[in-house]
Amino acid sequence: MDAALRAGVAVYNAGEHHAAHDAWEEKWLDLPDGSEDERLLHGLIQYTAAVYHARRLNWSGATGLARSAREYLADLPATYRGVDVAGARAALAALERDPERVERGPPAPLRYEGRTLALGDLADDFDAAAVAARVLAEEYEDRYDAGVLADAVRYAREELDEGGARTRFTTFVVDFAVDPDARALVYDRLRSHVRRRRSRDRDVEGLFEES
Repeated sequence: MDAALRAGVAVYNAGEHHAAHDAWEEKWLDLPDGSEDERLLHGLIQYTAAVYHARRLNWSGATGLARSAREYLADLPATYRGVDVAGARAALAALERDPERVERGPPAPLRYEGRTLALGDLADDFDAAAVAARVLAEEYEDRYDAGVLADAVRYAREELDEGGARTRFTTFVVDFAVDPDARALVYDRLRSHVRRRRSRDRDVEGLFEES
């Protein structure tokens, strides 16, 4: 859950308010209703949705989601699982009072372990970077094939599970997540490596089928 939290917070702080909720949704759906973890993720999902609607001038949608998100976060500690819940509640209350504030300045950031977590902060956390890479690929499906990222993450994990150092798949997945300026170039190189690996795997499978 920590990797998903870090990824979602960093993606949100990068301005990808719609993509951020995808980092949390899968974990949220598996949690017992009403548990603290479930309320945290439910509240964060609605937080990002409130900001998303406000940025698109849907004031009623933004205020309703801000109110609902604040209710989910209401009884959690001021800091929970590293997330600055008190700061999130304050930002939601301000958004509910005045959703048009997003036209006058950027939305309030989410803070994790006392910091405004950025995508670059995921560079040394492969699990979080992998989550961020997946949701960003899904968000921009017209540019990137999420299946390529999924396979790259799988290959990287196989390498890491074997006790090896970071290799090209690990590096490319992380770079795709943390470097928006180079993302398109990184994706092209990553796709090429994934295609070669897929072809090699098919050749190996064919040899065993023939024997």
